[in-house]
Amino acid sequence: MGVLIEDLITDLLAKGADDAPFATHQRTLTRGGLRAAVAAEAEAFAASGVRPGSTVALQVPSSFSQFEALLALWTLGAQVMVVDPRLAPVELEAVRERCRPQFVVRAESGGRKPLPFAERYELLTERRSDGRAATTDHRLVQFSSGSTGLPKVIGRTADSLCAEIDVFNALPDLPGAGEKVLLLSSSVHSFGLVFGLLRSLDVGVHLVFSAQRSGRDMIGMAASHGVVMITGMPVHYDAMARVEDPPPLPALRCVLAGGELIKPEVEQAFAARYGLPVGQGYGSTETGILTMDVTGGTRPAVGRVCEGVRLRVRDGQVEVGLDRSPYLSEPEQVRYEDGWWRTGDRGELRADGSLTLMGRADSLVILGGYKVDLLEIEDALRLHPLVNEAIVVHDDAVEAYVATSSDDLDETAVAAWCGEQLADFKQPAAFRVLRALPRTPNGKLVRDRSVLAGH
Repeated sequence: MGVLIEDLITDLLAKGADDAPFATHQRTLTRGGLRAAVAAEAEAFAASGVRPGSTVALQVPSSFSQFEALLALWTLGAQVMVVDPRLAPVELEAVRERCRPQFVVRAESGGRKPLPFAERYELLTERRSDGRAATTDHRLVQFSSGSTGLPKVIGRTADSLCAEIDVFNALPDLPGAGEKVLLLSSSVHSFGLVFGLLRSLDVGVHLVFSAQRSGRDMIGMAASHGVVMITGMPVHYDAMARVEDPPPLPALRCVLAGGELIKPEVEQAFAARYGLPVGQGYGSTETGILTMDVTGGTRPAVGRVCEGVRLRVRDGQVEVGLDRSPYLSEPEQVRYEDGWWRTGDRGELRADGSLTLMGRADSLVILGGYKVDLLEIEDALRLHPLVNEAIVVHDDAVEAYVATSSDDLDETAVAAWCGEQLADFKQPAAFRVLRALPRTPNGKLVRDRSVLAGH
């Protein structure tokens, strides 16, 4: 029998003195304060009927409240589906309909737009009559864009989470007990949850959070709290690189970018401003962290394959060895075969164990650190009653082309429809309405932007 999530979380929470700081924003949450808050939340969830194996959708923005609710649900042995609260109502309902959580925990005040980090949200717990209990031992469930246009349902076990914590702890140069890390990476996603929350509990790292309203806000938090490490997405480093006359950062020794490849000009601008190169990490929701280089020394590679990770490149594509498929639903299982999961990333593995990425091999693209499936956007556009066909392409930006036989459909209307159907980070940068979309001689729709733009 593997590790139970309730035992893992209980052990992690027990570490550290009551007065040891765990997380700081405007105020500091101590280890003792976290333990008390988690115990109180667990008591409330249990009173609502949450039991071992209960399925709970957690739709709470990054906050102390989110951490406490997640840990409390896990101490009860629940399967927690972490849902990005920025999803459109249509998307949220599709997730709930597909996965049938027995409970939904959400923030009373929220919204679809990106929210600054907040320490507290009032949480509401709703029990759903059509919910289903967990049928597997997966206790973390996350969602990512899928090649069918439906969200992929991805499961992680307590054993998987333990193994990833061990992978992080085996890496050199990472912060240790008592050291401060500015965590700009979203705690809704895999890296923020495992590296940010779980590893920090394990080794005693002190997390610092910024409201992220501006580059000056982020770098100001790093300076005022003496952080030794910053983790975030390229967009964060771009914003910080643009800050004029930034404060000194004498304690900072490493910075790490993830989510997508950082552009050379952004990395160079940040390094010139602050005197530190930007390291890179590579991983996925399905697997957790795969490679890491906090020094930036392996660039253009994304670091060496982490100890304990099985990774290979076959037919030009990166594959990861897993004991079982990470997917809890069909048809995505096709990407897992004979113990290997095909990432969809093209790559090259060097003799020194470092990995260079060379773009996507399928319809997934990365926008602002989030994986977005172009087919999902196309599916949403085709739902419009006046749209006959739709093609979405990505070059420097995502562009949507739709065909209609109606004079009543224009770009503004298409953009408004897309805004209602999909989260903000999935919105195309431009829309074009045509009478017909170009096709190849054998009748297939053309996906070449240069051809589409010429129509």
